[in-house]
Amino acid sequence: MLRNVAVIALDPVAPFELGVLCEVFGTDRVADGFPGYRFDVCTHDGRPVRTRSGFGLTPSADLTPVEDADLVAVPAVHTIGAPIPETVLAALRRAADRGAYVLSVCSGAFVLAAAGLLDGRECTTHWKYADRLAEMYPLAKVRCNSLYVQDGNLLTGAGTAAGIDACLHLVRQEHGSALATKLARRMVVPPHRDGGQAQYIEAPIAPTPAAPTLEPVLGWLIEHLDRPLTVDDLAGRAHMAPRTFARRFRAETGTTPHDWITNQRVLLARRLLEETELSIEAVAARAGFGDAATLRHHFGRRLGATPHAYRSTFRGRLPVAGHESVTA
Repeated sequence: MLRNVAVIALDPVAPFELGVLCEVFGTDRVADGFPGYRFDVCTHDGRPVRTRSGFGLTPSADLTPVEDADLVAVPAVHTIGAPIPETVLAALRRAADRGAYVLSVCSGAFVLAAAGLLDGRECTTHWKYADRLAEMYPLAKVRCNSLYVQDGNLLTGAGTAAGIDACLHLVRQEHGSALATKLARRMVVPPHRDGGQAQYIEAPIAPTPAAPTLEPVLGWLIEHLDRPLTVDDLAGRAHMAPRTFARRFRAETGTTPHDWITNQRVLLARRLLEETELSIEAVAARAGFGDAATLRHHFGRRLGATPHAYRSTFRGRLPVAGHESVTA
């Protein structure tokens, strides 16, 4: 049973990600029927650390509470690749070896990786850093689209608020769905969010890449995504044989014509869902998917969400003519 929680704050610590851990595990709600935890914010030497927001933080302990904690958590780090005290890395390894949960929020995954805990394990981090994590630690199995990942006793959360998702998942696993839902309601957050973090990546229609041979064709494609497009048609427009065109396309874009076009169509669909009142069928047609079922298939594969759910999350209210829109 989860009773003792230790959070390791590295200088400078990210206050929001630290706050997530404090809110879920460090707030006393025993009187309201929630479990209580012994909760410690630790630094490697017990001394105060700075925060990214300009104020200081005085910890409750050095790394001593980590030695018997049931959960050891690491918030986001400020500089990826910065030296991490060996005492911290060794404490994390000991915690993992004895079966304690080890959880990271956002770029805190780099600390787990530096300790060797992510070798051969599935994990995630903020989408902005996912490629860097995979590059620096090639043995880690980075799932860049996940909001959080659990692999045995290791849990990694994606950017910022996804730490809430990871923590609620652990509460649900340890204390049951009813209590996790009650806690989520108390925090005024969803008990569970559908989809992956790809839907949160800002990705407008991309400019054509540096493709000296194919740039005219790619520019034309961007403007005509609603049309049925085949490799033979595109090869003819580029004045190449289909096989030559396919080889040249991969060489200059790094992917196949089909995958490139599909990605561009998904990007266009995202814009239409965010900025227009078009029906899902109309969005599918405008983006070149033909019908809503095909749009849902490709949208789900690339973003981990349905078009309807994506629109509900990201489409702002359109201002009424003659009136200014007001947001809270």
